[in-house]
Amino acid sequence: MYRLGWFSTGRSEGSQRLLRSIHDSIEAGEVDAVIDFVFCSRGPGEAELTDVYLKMVEDYGIPLVYFSYQKYRRARGERTPQPGAPIPQWRIDYDREVMARIKDFHPDLCILAGFMLIFGEEMCRKYNIINLHPASPHGPTGIWQKVIWELIESDARESGVMMHLVIPELDRGPVVTYCTYPIRGEPFDPLWEEWAKLTPDSPEKYSEDSPLFKTIRQHGFIRETPLIITTIRAFSEGRVKVSPNKEITDAAGRPISGYDLTADIEEYLKKKDHPKPSL
Repeated sequence: MYRLGWFSTGRSEGSQRLLRSIHDSIEAGEVDAVIDFVFCSRGPGEAELTDVYLKMVEDYGIPLVYFSYQKYRRARGERTPQPGAPIPQWRIDYDREVMARIKDFHPDLCILAGFMLIFGEEMCRKYNIINLHPASPHGPTGIWQKVIWELIESDARESGVMMHLVIPELDRGPVVTYCTYPIRGEPFDPLWEEWAKLTPDSPEKYSEDSPLFKTIRQHGFIRETPLIITTIRAFSEGRVKVSPNKEITDAAGRPISGYDLTADIEEYLKKKDHPKPSL
């Protein structure tokens, strides 16, 4: 049985949705895997939505491990590192505490699903960890809002969603799996035409409520959970692997620059209802 480690901060309904989706897919026999454990970087009583998440894990009967990042940080008298800054020693020590708490588990693959921390070198070396990024392999970096604005400003013709191997540098690990989708043709062309008519001082030119922005977000959002599910399936079936030296390979062990799951995703979308994103 293919074994998964599941990491989350459990701070949103999106975290609940991701866990529910993979749990239901496993229960339905769509994915031949088991969630070995769920690790949460918050503990009980820190946030209402996190408490809901922790109870969900317990109700599913999945082993739960939690260790509060914020409590640990405050106990050490430290501040959260700035993005792009070197990982300080106390953060390395936190990773070591996490590894000590999950040492009895032996996951084949770890998934970051709404996990709001960056792991250091030791954690990345010990485990094969993958994370979701809301862009294609050659697309923009950063959070999904930044990705969409860059797509619009660069007059892009397609976007995508990918999963990459986690390394200490944010969003810089090698591509593991991905899918792409056009942002031209229907229903996009009329929205691009309306966008082109906007003047620089138009409020809609910079609004996330603009139809073009919202439609690009919707098309990416509905592919995020399917990509996680089909990625886990591809790993469990041996179609894609992480080698001992952290290369992404195909079933024959040949290095690849990411495994294209576009066809799998489109087939999956035909069979499922699509949730709406929260903007």
